[in-house]
Formats: sequence, structure tokens, C-alpha cells
Amino acid sequence: MAEERLVSVEDVQKHSSPEDCWIVVDGNVWDMTEFAPDHPGGAGIILRHAGRDATTSYSEIHAPSVIPDNLPPNKLIGRLDTSTINEKWVKPPPPKTPQLQLNEKPPLSTLINAYDIEEVASRTLSKKTWAFYSSAATDCVTRDANKSMFDRMWWRPRILRNVRDVSTKTSILGCDVSLPLFVSPAAMARLVHPEGEKALARGCAAKGVAQCVSTNASFPLNEIVSEVPSTQPFFFQLYVNKDRSKSEALLRTVAALGVKAIFLTVDAPVAGKREADERVKADEGLTTPMSGASSTNDAKGGGLGRIMSTYIDATLNWEDLKWLRSCTNLPIVLKGVQTATDAKAAMEAGVAGIVLSNHGGRSLDTSPPAILILLECQRCCPEIFDRMEVYVDGGIRRGTDILKALCLGATAVGIGRHFLYSLNYGQEGVEHFTELMRDELETSMRMIGITDLSQVHPGLVNTLDVDHLVPTSLEHPYARWRPRQPLAKAEGKVEASVKGLARFWPRAKL
Repeated sequence: MAEERLVSVEDVQKHSSPEDCWIVVDGNVWDMTEFAPDHPGGAGIILRHAGRDATTSYSEIHAPSVIPDNLPPNKLIGRLDTSTINEKWVKPPPPKTPQLQLNEKPPLSTLINAYDIEEVASRTLSKKTWAFYSSAATDCVTRDANKSMFDRMWWRPRILRNVRDVSTKTSILGCDVSLPLFVSPAAMARLVHPEGEKALARGCAAKGVAQCVSTNASFPLNEIVSEVPSTQPFFFQLYVNKDRSKSEALLRTVAALGVKAIFLTVDAPVAGKREADERVKADEGLTTPMSGASSTNDAKGGGLGRIMSTYIDATLNWEDLKWLRSCTNLPIVLKGVQTATDAKAAMEAGVAGIVLSNHGGRSLDTSPPAILILLECQRCCPEIFDRMEVYVDGGIRRGTDILKALCLGATAVGIGRHFLYSLNYGQEGVEHFTELMRDELETSMRMIGITDLSQVHPGLVNTLDVDHLVPTSLEHPYARWRPRQPLAKAEGKVEASVKGLARFWPRAKL
């Protein structure tokens, strides 16, 4: 084998122009001259590091395999000769804009609930990362209601039960798990931590929790699943590409890697208007390997959710479930069901499960809180709970929230944002947050008098404070209402029409 070439710092620095561009990543010297113009994130981010070490900037948004997978071997010039490193090389170039000074993170052991973890994330994540993950559509009404609706439901605890030993074990789509929750899919976890979805996977595997990986993950799926034993359950969240052949190829890869189910997102045919995300400029070098999406900025702002979702097929409809079934034999779960009507339609379509969710309040503001959709399903189509698994995703902050959802019929719950916030501390943070949820769930089970999740039932929860908000049938809540008709020319008929409307619409006035 030929001896590896050592390249001096001085030699690298000579290649610092668009016409002759070398960069160093993880000690390897690469010739990026031909690749830079075709870089999905634009040549600018590469040229800013021409003739220099780009490891830090590269590692923030790319998996280590991206350069080797996209450049031919002859573009690897050699290894950086570390004996030639001097002060000029080590000292980074001055930033073009002032850098945000982030507060120091407190010891992980001092964080004792989901709110603590969120508060630290709000102070220590980059401004753009926090805006992207914490933001929701327009006025954030639905995001906040997802949580507040749980707080309006009261326990009806049973007493004098032997609750010394409790078990939180259950199964999700036939997969044994230690807790009735899974990590909801979220894009680009590497914005939080360099290990991104890999650290999430290791943390989940260590604690027996299932993980749903996003189409917009920071790493290719094979790199994520290879981090953990083959027994670790993974689900895959699918955004259908306008180019269906790309989705078909992705589904073949997913099946080959042992993924247990496909979670088809159905509540985001287009991205919602997330204003906090739009206000902060996006890093134009950001890409996602499985979707091929890349970030940019435009006249509307720098919203990553909007800009990086342009590949999603907005024509997706119920008939396309036939196409999806032709592409995969894996169980299909519809993620983003928001009415009992669609829940029943999903059951009739023969899917394996549904996620009652409003995309964390990130799609359509004032869409119904997730837990209210569960109540609507119990009231209007209770038969679905015998035919498929039902999950609730949105507003889960406490063990009591998990347990309320289960008592009201959910198989399990999904948690997205707070797993990402815990990733601020890497794998250790993921494990710590999981244990917080386990401890709160076990305590809540003991307090209401049960020892196993098979013992949950609706009688343990008082929902009277919100029952009036739940539709009573699959029909439109205002079934007696009719579309507006042209006003009658005769004055008497106009007056009668308005009076009739006032019976059902109190604000209508003569």
C-alpha cells in the first residue's frame, strides 16, 4: 500500500482561491475545486474555508461520510502534517458578524423536569436552532393549547391499592419497549449536537425507547441504525417527494435496514408560517442527505421548515395509499390525523395506526389540540381503538400527560421537541430525560392506584372541563348551517333570512 502523503500547512494555504480550492476536514486534505460550484448549499460556504481547516463548520451540519461519498478518491490529497501547524493556522479568521455569546450549561443532574431542559436549551442553543425547534405557526395558539388541555383534565385516583411494584413496559406495533412513548421525528438534529440522530439512537437503545427517524434527518438512515443493536426498534417518517421515484428508492432502503413501520406525514402538505423561524437567517450550507433538501434565504425570510420542504408532494391523497402499499410491505401509520372523521377513514383504509397530531402546532394554527382529538375519537368512532393503534403527539411534558393519554385510549405517545432539547447534552441528556419521564410515569401510576399499563381506563380521568369542546358526531359541528345563499330581492325575504340565521349564529343582527 502506498504511503499516505503528508501535506504541510503552508502547502494547503497556497490553494485558497475558487480556481484552486483545498480544505481540511478531520485531518484530511481535499481538493474541492470542481465540487464547490455544485455544492447543494452553494460554493460560498466552501470558499470561505479555502486553504484552511473547515472541520468545525463542516461537522456542525454534515455527517463525516458526506465528503468521501461525494468526491472521487483522487480528490483526497493526503493528510495534514500536524508538525507544520503554526499560530496563524490555529487562530481562526475573525468573524464577519458578531457571534452570539451562549450561556454556560448547568450540570445535567440539576435538571429535574422537561421545563428545566427546555429553559437551558432556550439559552444555550444557537439563535437559529432555538427559533427553528421552538417556533410554531403564526400566533402559536395550537402549540400552547396542546399542553394546556392536559392541565384541564383531572385525576380520579383510587386508593388502598398495593402499588409497590409497577411496570411501564408495553409494545408498539409489535415491538417491545420499556415505556409507552417514542421519539417523534424531527429534522436536522445535528443543529443541536454534532452526533444528532446517532446520539438519540444510542440514548433510546440504552433505555428501551423506540425512535422515529425523519426524512430530513442529519444523517443517512444506515449511519443511524448502525449505532445500536439490531433489536432496537426504528420507525421511519416519510415525506412523499414530488419525484415519487426518489421516495420509492428511499422506502427500499428503509425496508432493507430493518425499520419496523412507515409513519406517513399527512398534516403538512405545505409548511406552516413559523414566524420566529423566518426572522432568523438560515445557514445556506445546510443540507439533509435523505431528502436532498438544502437551506437558503429568500424574500419571505429564512424559515428552515418552509425552505427545506419544497420537495414535498402537496398532491398526496387517500388514493395514494395504494401506491404506498405497492412500495413497501411495512405497516403504515398516518401521522397528523386531526378529526374523528379522518381517523375512521384511516381505519377503513386498513392502516396499522394513526398519530393524532397537529405537527406540534407548526402547520395550521388553531387546529385542535392533540388530546382533544383523542376525546373526539372516543366519542364519535370508538371502534377504531379495536382495529388499529392510536398515538397522541403534542403537548407531552409530564408523566401525568403520558398517563392521561393512555387512560383515554392511546397506545403510546410521541415526544419531539423535548428529546431534541435533551440532546443539548448528547446521549447522556437523552438518557436523563427518558429517566425523568419514566420516574414521573411510575409515580403517577402509583398515585392513581395502578401497577401495569393494562389497567388504564377512562374512568380514572375527569374530562368534564373540556368535554364541551369535543364534537358530538362525525358530521360538521354546525350541521344545520348551510352555505350562504344570494340575498332575496324582496325586503321581507331578506329580513326572514337574517332572522333564521340568528337562531344558529347569535352574532347575526338585523
